[in-house]
Amino acid sequence: MTQFRCAPASRARGDELAGTASTVRSFLLLEQAGSWGSDALRDARLPDGIGDHLAAEGRRHGVRVLLARRPGRSTGDGGAQLFAARAAGPESWLETASLDRVDDVRDLDLAALGAGRSIGADRVPTPLLAVCTHGRHDACCAELGRPVALGLAASRHGDAVWETSHVGGDRFAGNLVVLPRGLYYGGLDAPAARAVADATDEGQVVLEHLRGRSDLPMAAQAAELALRRELALTGLDDVRPRGMRTDGDLVTARFETTGHGVLDVRVRRVLSEASYQLTCQARRADPVPRHDLVNVRHVT
Repeated sequence: MTQFRCAPASRARGDELAGTASTVRSFLLLEQAGSWGSDALRDARLPDGIGDHLAAEGRRHGVRVLLARRPGRSTGDGGAQLFAARAAGPESWLETASLDRVDDVRDLDLAALGAGRSIGADRVPTPLLAVCTHGRHDACCAELGRPVALGLAASRHGDAVWETSHVGGDRFAGNLVVLPRGLYYGGLDAPAARAVADATDEGQVVLEHLRGRSDLPMAAQAAELALRRELALTGLDDVRPRGMRTDGDLVTARFETTGHGVLDVRVRRVLSEASYQLTCQARRADPVPRHDLVNVRHVT
């Protein structure tokens, strides 16, 4: 019997990518080359107490903690590289440091990172490409994510590529997050991922595979993408958020745009009538959420 796979099922249904990025502003990536298990911070072979410490401090301070490794590597040397990122539009930043011992991660100020402040590491001027390959969490992430990571690693973008633990949205595998901007892409294969990496270098986004930017709520992500599609705006900062208001299932997001002034975009959150298994290991069926465009209005 063929095992169920959530990503092909999602593509067959035509699930909408827009407005599905996890809402995260602060990220911490810690190098851990070994097996991650199902729950990375709980199950990976980290020194005693490190995983629990990072999980608790990450929740407390609003930091998404991910484990990371270079594509194809399976062993470490005792030390670890780490990255800290803050997604904040044009003010986004990325830092890195090398740890002599993984235990040294305990000394990081995650409260500062969660508040958008530097952890005192070295600034990184170029983007990081984080590809989810966490197969023990969801089979699709390995089956579809690993070819993406290996394809990027073999390209001119290889130095920027890291495999990571679960980023959210298993059914959209292969998933890639561009840091520090927090741009979530889904439904990628290796050629599409290279196109995303090329566009990133040019200060552009690829609308076909963009799920949203993680520093915005999901409804605002969907509104931004609807506006970008309608006006064919692909520059990284062609659409700049200026506020949002909610009225029941209606959300109005305001954006300042390049060449089109200030616009309000209204979207409505809708659930599918039928329910489906949304991850490979889901034990129940759920409706599929989406955001439908209601209207776009110029602000006078």
